[in-house]
Amino acid sequence: MTEARPGRPGAEQQDRPSTTGPVAGSPHLPDGRLRALPGPVTDLRRIGISPDHWYPVATSRKVRRTRTFATAFAGERIALYRGRSGTVHALEDRCAHRQVPLSMGVVEGEILRCCYHAWAYRGDGRISQIPYLPKGCERPPRGVRSYPVREAYGLVFVFPGDPALAAAAPFPSLPEYHSAAHRTMTFSRTVRCHYSFMHENLLDMNHQFLHRSVLGRIKPELLGYETGPRHVEARYLFVPAGGRKDRGAGLLSAEGIGGQDRPDVITIRTEYPYQTLRDVPEGSDLPVFSLWAAYVPEDAEQRINHAYGLLTIAKPSVPGALHLAWPLIRRFTERVFAQDRTAVEAEQRAWDEQGEDHNHEVFPLILDLRDVLRGNGVPLRPERTSGCAPCGLAVPAHHAGGSNHAAEAAMQSAGPAAGGAAGGAAEAE
Repeated sequence: MTEARPGRPGAEQQDRPSTTGPVAGSPHLPDGRLRALPGPVTDLRRIGISPDHWYPVATSRKVRRTRTFATAFAGERIALYRGRSGTVHALEDRCAHRQVPLSMGVVEGEILRCCYHAWAYRGDGRISQIPYLPKGCERPPRGVRSYPVREAYGLVFVFPGDPALAAAAPFPSLPEYHSAAHRTMTFSRTVRCHYSFMHENLLDMNHQFLHRSVLGRIKPELLGYETGPRHVEARYLFVPAGGRKDRGAGLLSAEGIGGQDRPDVITIRTEYPYQTLRDVPEGSDLPVFSLWAAYVPEDAEQRINHAYGLLTIAKPSVPGALHLAWPLIRRFTERVFAQDRTAVEAEQRAWDEQGEDHNHEVFPLILDLRDVLRGNGVPLRPERTSGCAPCGLAVPAHHAGGSNHAAEAAMQSAGPAAGGAAGGAAEAE
């Protein structure tokens, strides 16, 4: 399926890098991006997210010591478990024996034992023990697929792509999370839409009418934007234009605890596959808050994503003020997210009903964002067939064979894990 593309008057955007005449016939622009050809292009909602990145799949507090937790990435069911040492391991969520979910199993030290026939697995996915195996019989040479794991910022990250790329893959850097001058609010939500709708929603600030009951009347002015092969960054000036505003909105914005009345400069950046937002009051150099977000597909069709967000707020000079304001800020952010979720899920329902993208997008910024998401994503297979990669992606061979357990991984059954679909539960830190 394709989407029609209008002409894009993007050259007037003051922050876009200037370009010289491209080489005739070159498929790339001078800044390295693929050239946007006139006419139809691939429907973005049929593009899967690239697995070769670090993705959060659970909050750390959900993965308790000597317990399991079921989660998913793009149709791959994943069993997380925390050993007695505190280390988190990630295995594909099926026993190599009878395919029973390992997330139903029992943790013994650093071993995960299947609940059915008690096959035991190490953190690397290899079989440690088959209790009833007769003497002289060898254990199966392969166990189940394991995933590289990192734990940071109160989240558990896995690398679902080629394990050989994990060590060199960029990992989110969030120094303010550990700063004593800041406090972080953690969000964990399931949203029933393609991950690209989430990127578009945050980057396109022209939808503030949706939040009129929470933010009052806001006049967003696009100050400029820039693009590259892997990123799009936009700057907006938010000018209050009257109307009733949620008290939490004022505490979080340039008004702050002291009630100052200044416009906010909002900078939003998609740096594939993550997204960030920073609010810096006009005339200031330091942000009053920043947001880091990742949208992790749960199902093979990637029409459901789990949104993880870290909202880091600068503490005001008044001791204890942020602690008192915290419930109001939480209430405000919950209201905004609920409104956004209603909108993006409605967009997904429209796509499902029509079978393709009928959007008439006119904002050059969003058209450039779509190019970035297309250029870095992987086409989804039209249907799940025998031998497909477990996440339903048309991926290079190394994604299916990046571990010693590729044959088992290819047999992985689809569907989001019940334990990972919080369906609206949030976590506050």
